Amino acid sequence: MEANLTEFQYKVSRAQRVQKNGHNSFMILFTGLSGAGKSTLANALQTKLFEEKVHTYVLDGDNVRKGINHNLGFSPEDRSENNRRIGEIAKLFIDAGIVVLAAFVSPYKRDRENMKRTVGPYHFFEVFVNTSLAECELRDVKGLYKMARAGQIKNMTGISAPYENPENPDVEITQGQTVEQAVELIYNTIKYRLRLD
Repeated sequence: MEANLTEFQYKVSRAQRVQKNGHNSFMILFTGLSGAGKSTLANALQTKLFEEKVHTYVLDGDNVRKGINHNLGFSPEDRSENNRRIGEIAKLFIDAGIVVLAAFVSPYKRDRENMKRTVGPYHFFEVFVNTSLAECELRDVKGLYKMARAGQIKNMTGISAPYENPENPDVEITQGQTVEQAVELIYNTIKYRLRLD
């Protein structure tokens, strides 16, 4: 069936869309353990970008799993498929001229690399929210670690499933930084990419 598919060529290009928006489009992946602060940082950065009239959208792990990825579990295979779909969705947003902020655990290096290939290296920023497991368990915002320790949740990243730390993230955020400091660091890293050539 795939051999019978033909990619449709649109009359309005990504270049035209980013020109109209006044900024480039790309993906910022916030990766780290559950409770690390990925969604908090993505939303705080979105607020800053919104104030500067940058067109953005946040893709949040829980929200995506309640919708388009509701049929996926947390096995390694399902996690990879979850990330594959995120990459494809982000690619569409980038084509639409939007900066997409994606907050997902994304525990496997190969899946993060696949997202980077999908959207293109020039359109990909990796932000490692490096909060320790001990700190994430203290926060336990959703009560997941407590349930995982009690054996009520299987495949919990950091407990019964691995998290592979990024080797060369574009930005690394540590738990000692405030949200404001982290947002400023990320913004200073991406701002040059926002500018149209």
